[in-house]
Amino acid sequence: MSRLIYDFQKDHLVIMDGLNAVKRHGVGTKECMDGLKSVKEQLLAHLRKEDLELYPVLRKVADKDAHIKETLELFAKDMDEISKAAMAFFTKYASGGEGTAFARDFGSLYTTMQGRIRREENNLYKIYEK
Repeated sequence: MSRLIYDFQKDHLVIMDGLNAVKRHGVGTKECMDGLKSVKEQLLAHLRKEDLELYPVLRKVADKDAHIKETLELFAKDMDEISKAAMAFFTKYASGGEGTAFARDFGSLYTTMQGRIRREENNLYKIYEK
């Protein structure tokens, strides 16, 4: 496994650990708010790193492989939607949140992030490794 993919997988663990910590601490606690801020910062740093180090390499390969090009386009569209939803969540709950609305929105964010990470690790990162 390349160092880059190892680092990305480590980032994924940190992001999901942060989300799990938010879940454990519960709505409205200082730990919850601190955790959300930390997850947002980690996610943004991870996305920047992917944009700078992963996608340029994959785009070069995609120029010569239609299947990889199609996969990248799907991942880009998916990530655009996920990023918008995640940033909307972080903006909405920047000052805290309560009750079922927060729980529902957090659950949606958690599930979305978990699914995206799994798809990246099972598909995108394997393409990079080849």
